[in-house]
Amino acid sequence: MILALEQYKQSTAAMRGKLQEIAGGLHLDDLRRELEELKEEMNAEGFWNDLERSTHVNRRIAAIEGKIKHYESLVSAVDDLDVMIDLANEEDDESMLEEITAESARLDEQIEALSLETLMRGDYDDSNAILSLHAGAGGTEAQDWTQMLYRMYTRYCEHLGFKVKLLDYLEGDEAGIKSVSFEVDGENAYGYLRGEKGVHRLVRISPFDANARRHTSFSSLDVAPILEDDDNEIEIDMKDVRVDTYHSSGAGGQNVNKTSSAVRMTHFPSGIVVSCQTERDQVQNRATCLKMLKAKLLEIREREKEQQMADIKGEMKKIEWGSQIRSYVFQPYTMVKDHRTGYETGNIDEVMNGGLDGFTTAYLKMQ
Repeated sequence: MILALEQYKQSTAAMRGKLQEIAGGLHLDDLRRELEELKEEMNAEGFWNDLERSTHVNRRIAAIEGKIKHYESLVSAVDDLDVMIDLANEEDDESMLEEITAESARLDEQIEALSLETLMRGDYDDSNAILSLHAGAGGTEAQDWTQMLYRMYTRYCEHLGFKVKLLDYLEGDEAGIKSVSFEVDGENAYGYLRGEKGVHRLVRISPFDANARRHTSFSSLDVAPILEDDDNEIEIDMKDVRVDTYHSSGAGGQNVNKTSSAVRMTHFPSGIVVSCQTERDQVQNRATCLKMLKAKLLEIREREKEQQMADIKGEMKKIEWGSQIRSYVFQPYTMVKDHRTGYETGNIDEVMNGGLDGFTTAYLKMQ
């Protein structure tokens, strides 16, 4: 028991060192100064007369206070664990060992998660995101694969505590999904998900092949950050946009069959086409389409600014062999490998159930 307690004592020392690194990565001193300045601004006369600015300041204050509180709570929890270890040692109480083990594991996990946040330094990493999956080469097999990926990403988002909202859904001819778009809301949603952008390759024995042959199929994922409603970074001239309405094909009761509630927008200067059909109200679908269009235009602007295809949108390659960022092999062996980072795992069931933490961590560290 004494040896185990000594190891946990060393572990808490390592946790403190990690937290000091995190404090530097989060720029806590700068955040505290910014918080003071924002609170001074809030107390200034006439502050609340500017609704747009006051909303932005309130949102920023809440975000900063949340980060500082999270960090300080972990520091306090490590101190409490240290006291618990000392107490167990003094009283030679072996019954406390199980609680110490559980608390140490919990803190390790939370500190590692906070460490990841320090790697999210992009301008839009703290934004919500819009994800769009498109079936590529492979026919019905690719459409089934797209549906599997949709399930994987919704599970991953749920694991992170993010909210997922379906925006547009086009069923496959025989099975699966041709394309699907969905919104992900949560702290650092775009930061966590931007590394998933690209082509995903599947190798398996196809359930749609009577001869049980091995097939390779592809699906692409596009990830775009969502700007705040009061953000005027992207201006759209509606003269450049064609708006089409049509009958929704998804769930929503009899209303979807009686009214043209679905909306499709085509932006002529860029060639971007977005659509939304999940709301029963055409006005709501129109607003969502506009939000999606702004996100896509933001991608293009950032890509042009950096003058490289691998910036915020990433290189949009043909959805076929040789362009994948990650391969998922079901047969003759099981393996998921990211071709950019080299990270791989043989536990394909965990990955398909949303276990993407290892891939996210490897990508952020590589960046």
